[in-house]
Amino acid sequence: MEVEKEDSNFSGRFLAISVLVVIMIVGSFFGGVVVGQEQRPIDKVAELDNKEEGKPQMVDFSVFWKTWNELEENHIRASEIPVEERVWHAVKGLTRAYGDPNTVFMPPQESEDFEAEISGRFEGVGMEIGERDGLVTVISPLQGTPAEEAGIEAGDKIIRIDGESATDMNVEQAVRLIRGEKGTEVVLTVSREGVDDPFEIPIVRGVIDIPTIDTELRDDGIFVIKLFNFTGQSVSKFQEAMVEFDQSGADKLILDLRNNPGGFLHASVEVASYFIPAGEVIVKERFRSNRQANVYRSKGYVDPDRDIDVIVMINQGSASASEIVAGALRDHGAATVVGYTTFGKGSVQEVIPITSDTSLKVTIAEWLTPEGESFEGEGIEPDVKIEVTREDIEAGVDPQLDRAVDILLGN
Repeated sequence: MEVEKEDSNFSGRFLAISVLVVIMIVGSFFGGVVVGQEQRPIDKVAELDNKEEGKPQMVDFSVFWKTWNELEENHIRASEIPVEERVWHAVKGLTRAYGDPNTVFMPPQESEDFEAEISGRFEGVGMEIGERDGLVTVISPLQGTPAEEAGIEAGDKIIRIDGESATDMNVEQAVRLIRGEKGTEVVLTVSREGVDDPFEIPIVRGVIDIPTIDTELRDDGIFVIKLFNFTGQSVSKFQEAMVEFDQSGADKLILDLRNNPGGFLHASVEVASYFIPAGEVIVKERFRSNRQANVYRSKGYVDPDRDIDVIVMINQGSASASEIVAGALRDHGAATVVGYTTFGKGSVQEVIPITSDTSLKVTIAEWLTPEGESFEGEGIEPDVKIEVTREDIEAGVDPQLDRAVDILLGN
């Protein structure tokens, strides 16, 4: 989902909704909609002519038309439902048959909302959502946003939105209900692992200021780079952070990608290039069997004269471009990956106009790590798996970071 503009403000589907580069400020997955080549978010938007296609050969539609006619003649509400709305629901049913939550038909209002998102909006709640186990699920709240401040956590399942059941909603429908003007309130009913019953979280929408990066030289000599997203701006910010790391004299680095929902493909390639030798594979893009895979390789920003120890931290809020980087560094042995299994957003979507006011977002490819591993729906497994418990959160401790530090210090 996205227009290819590096300076747009990252949007991925952040519950605030603002797609611009992948973090939408409401949050659905914009980590892969087609738009260009390397300079695109992992959701791409294709410009295609709206041509009427012929009927598929050898397909018997008699069941469909018989059902249509029986409903038209007999259903008590037949006269109340516009013909167009029935058609849209029929097409939605067709897309659901593929069993892919990222392939979605968007009727006029949803299509219009999507276009507004990729043009950039900056008011909402500030979280990214996707679909997991058939439910709208929080991938991650953005740091310092209303969602985070209200207590939303990665992995929360959204059961109701302002009292309306969300169990049968797709991500686009949920986004439309959750986003809104600053100062207004939305109440989310969520279920959370480790909590017995669903509970309500009221969130006052606000203007979303998306952070990009934080750096810290710890007292123990470990340098930490916390990367919040993979936008066009992230590339220059990461370069500055690596210069700061070099100047610090530290030889131990933690790259923290936890709760980073992703962003531009090219940004993930740029970041990984600081750790992987030139020409080595960072990620492969696999299409249908009749199309050759795209292979993205390291630009080779590695300093061959500098020996550093690197740990990449991930969790269930790491998705898309974050998974590309973590998978690449893990497969090449360039870093030890510590944390928890990532979200599993390893597919690429293309947005195709169907009519002048409707569109189809369809999965056209999947991402593979250098070793050929698909992480769509499965996530990236860390080398060292550390779970953060409810007790850890309430106590304000971070066992994942503690373990990463122990590994670097040889403890």
